[in-house]
Amino acid sequence: MKKSPWRQVQEYLFLKKRDPNEPVNTNIKLMHGMNRISIFLFIIAIIILIIRLFRHL
Repeated sequence: MKKSPWRQVQEYLFLKKRDPNEPVNTNIKLMHGMNRISIFLFIIAIIILIIRLFRHL
């Protein structure tokens, strides 16, 4: 069964537990780690842009 993108984001951000029946692969673990880092950096960048926007108003 294919996961929805929202479910994957929730798993990356540790909001939902991963499926224990899912196969474990080192390459997949590394890919998920990189995705997690990029999501955190994106959220931080959005927060910084919002703060700068409100400072200039």
